[in-house]
Amino acid sequence: MRSPPPPSTQQPSSSYGNPYQPQAPPGANTANMYSTYGGFLNDPTAQMGFQVGKTAVMAGQEYVESNFNRYINVSALKHYFNVSNSYVLSKLMLVLFPWRHRPWSRKQAISSSGQDGYFLPPREDINSPDMYIPVMAFVTYILLSTLLAGFHGAFHPELLGLTATTAFAIVIIEIIALKLGCYLLSISNESQLLDLVAYSGYKFVGIIVTLVLSASFNRGRGTGGWLGWTVFTYTFLANAFFL
Repeated sequence: MRSPPPPSTQQPSSSYGNPYQPQAPPGANTANMYSTYGGFLNDPTAQMGFQVGKTAVMAGQEYVESNFNRYINVSALKHYFNVSNSYVLSKLMLVLFPWRHRPWSRKQAISSSGQDGYFLPPREDINSPDMYIPVMAFVTYILLSTLLAGFHGAFHPELLGLTATTAFAIVIIEIIALKLGCYLLSISNESQLLDLVAYSGYKFVGIIVTLVLSASFNRGRGTGGWLGWTVFTYTFLANAFFL
């Protein structure tokens, strides 16, 4: 008698598929995805939507710029932020030690037409007022005041808004008083308001120096004492001489 034939062995099925079957090229799914999105981008409805959105954004930008320019000249405002690192360091030294600085007149340049003159930007003229130092000093004063209050255990969230509001109100009152004086003296200039804002903000440099030195050497007793009043008197006189 013959022995029965051996059972046929089946190849285990792999989850990766038959290796002898032709596989799709590697970039087939990516190409299908790109073709799908490419078809969407080429769709006339999508193109119309993009065009309408672009038109709306440009119209909104023009509306904001036209209304903003009614109150503030943007091109003139950019002039006040045209500063460099060397200018900032030199201007801070000038604000704190203005005693021997000469000259104080601003530099002018002649336009290409050869008729109209204009003032050089701050990075090219140390006597030119800028907005960078006053804005940074204003923000630093607010943060430093609340930080010192926190060291004394008197910090609360409303202190940030209260300090900012008080400092801003003082600047507004100063500008109103200066504008009134310029009006009474018949002094007019297109960039006069921005000049007044810039000059009004330089006083925060002296205030910051007073707070830092008083807090460092007064052993946490605040800005009082002989050191605080000495530094305050010096920075006050230096700022008055600078202006």
